[in-house]
Amino acid sequence: MSVKTFAAIDVGSYELAMKIFEVSRTRGMREIDHIRHGIDMGTETYTKGKLSHERVGELCRVMREFADIMKSYQVEDYVAYGTSAIRESENRSILLNQIELRTGIRISVLNNSEQRFLDYKSIAFQGEDFLKIIENGTAILDIGGGSIQISLFDNDTLVSTQNMKLGVLRIQERLNQLGASIRHYNRLVEEMLAPQMNVYKKLYLKDRQIKSIIIVDDYISRLVKRKKDAGAVSGYVDRAKMAYFLEIFQTKTLTELAKALDMPEENMPHLLIALQMVKGIMEEMGAEQLWVPGVTLCDGIAYEYAEKNKIITSTHDFEKDIIACAQNISKRYRGSKKRSETLEKIALTIFDSMKRVHGLGKRERLLLQISTILHDCGKYISMVSLGECSYSIIMATEIIGLSHTEREIVANVVKYNHLEFDYYGENESLSVLNEDSYIKTAKLTAILRLANGLDRTHKQKFRNVKIALKDEDLIITVDTEADITLEKGLFGARADFFREVYHIRPIIRKKRVP
Repeated sequence: MSVKTFAAIDVGSYELAMKIFEVSRTRGMREIDHIRHGIDMGTETYTKGKLSHERVGELCRVMREFADIMKSYQVEDYVAYGTSAIRESENRSILLNQIELRTGIRISVLNNSEQRFLDYKSIAFQGEDFLKIIENGTAILDIGGGSIQISLFDNDTLVSTQNMKLGVLRIQERLNQLGASIRHYNRLVEEMLAPQMNVYKKLYLKDRQIKSIIIVDDYISRLVKRKKDAGAVSGYVDRAKMAYFLEIFQTKTLTELAKALDMPEENMPHLLIALQMVKGIMEEMGAEQLWVPGVTLCDGIAYEYAEKNKIITSTHDFEKDIIACAQNISKRYRGSKKRSETLEKIALTIFDSMKRVHGLGKRERLLLQISTILHDCGKYISMVSLGECSYSIIMATEIIGLSHTEREIVANVVKYNHLEFDYYGENESLSVLNEDSYIKTAKLTAILRLANGLDRTHKQKFRNVKIALKDEDLIITVDTEADITLEKGLFGARADFFREVYHIRPIIRKKRVP
């Protein structure tokens, strides 16, 4: 692959940004330009539900300028993503269509977990700095216009992620409604943050020791970059420095602050809100230092593009993080680890033995694995309505790294592991999927139900399970000395659905003991 020019576009809550990169397999990625335009779309969306005509006009004008800049750089490919300001707009589909017609740029909308995962990827691709800092307890604090995301690492692995509606623009709008002066921001932001952090600590922190916080944002990152101390390690800030940043807000006017910090005056309230939130979270977690790598969503977009096109590879295992998140969700809802491990082993063995039949790939295998981990999470709420409760838990829980559609697939696979499968158009939760995703759901459900049937008594009777596909039969040979009369008796209904989906007949056989 020769050198290619790529553009990453972030249609954010308070800024439009575009980065131009040169990418090649031999040289990797090199940023060659970064264009930004401040535009407060978030405040209008969060308060009114949609953007004004004037704001849409400004948005389209800037996007046309981006299109012209891409032409001047002879950009061969681009990806444009909208975040919460677009995502929460009531007329999102109409808005996106208008932008494409007026500018020629197609914008895709990220859900929250997709957006945060791209930010996370941009940090992970920082290499040794990232790998070193997550050796000890670490939190990623991703501060956006509409919300913040806190993701916790324990022993190099992402174990939980939680979203809170405490974004910079959302908080500022509340402060404006209260008529608060900037002198009162510290106290009021602290009062807004404290109740949610108290709940967060009880549910997620518990006895975890958090040494460092990694910051992803648009304000503190610029401040740290501009105010690097002589001899200090680039991007690292301790508590004393954070206290100093907040202290100067008490002694200077906004105009004086903007001049002293070399930042636009209109950004000063946003910066203060972000600083106060970080200070409060540092205190609640007991963290001693911040790492501000200075990455943006545009970097995450570019890294994702380069990874998909095999231009770069990451040393960090992102799938391991997704699985760890699912395991922690299962633990939170008292899922059976031993039972999940048995189901996982059987289900993945079935999946791997049927590659030439099911036509699914590595990503669908991961979704099946997550489904086995979360298969019984709903029993925490109700053992009678296990399927529906499991579906609700999964859809209400962030699993960073999964798209909304992937989460919907997992939720339905778990749901219909316990219920009769509804056909396309009969049930609302299935009807929101397109036909391709529906077929994937049916195929994964059939495999999970079959695996579940092999361990219906939850006693893990089988030491070994061997599966072989012969013509139109799936021969399942189990190695056990236990009585499997019940398993064979309950196997029929699950085998029928499997046969309907794959036109393959599952046959269970007990290995003869010598």
